[in-house]
Amino acid sequence: MASLGQILFWSIISIIFILAGAIALIIGFGISAFSMPEVNVDYNASSETLRCEAPRWFPQPTVVWASQVDQGANFSEVSNTSFELNSENVTMKVVSVLYNVTINNTYSCMIENDIAKATGDIKVTESEIKRRSHLQLLNSKASLCVSSFLAISWALLPLAPYLMLK
Repeated sequence: MASLGQILFWSIISIIFILAGAIALIIGFGISAFSMPEVNVDYNASSETLRCEAPRWFPQPTVVWASQVDQGANFSEVSNTSFELNSENVTMKVVSVLYNVTINNTYSCMIENDIAKATGDIKVTESEIKRRSHLQLLNSKASLCVSSFLAISWALLPLAPYLMLK
């Protein structure tokens, strides 16, 4: 049977491993947030506009609009992007509006920072609206750090009862 001292010792060692893993995750992945954008037709505007919203991003991303028909066009002069700090004062809500859009064209709202890239596509026709979104992690070091921490945790978990009994 393990003594109280052994149990305390191995409990402290376990806590140290967990804290070290958490610190490694923060260093490798950084404090970050990202979310999928939702693109909608803005019916409140006087002209045809699209609104792209994503509820949580940190650090502040860049937003770029693209068009399937007008490939390579610069939409910065006909769009307006704002970043609003959320209630927790850490992440921000991204809102971007694209003005003067044309029917039967597919538009993409791309939101990107050092960690992730999210894209929301929308095609508005006379009879329907089609949407599609996807998210891509850009920081491979962060993914490696997360998977390494999880692998070490799962490898040590079965050893905990054995270590406490010795």
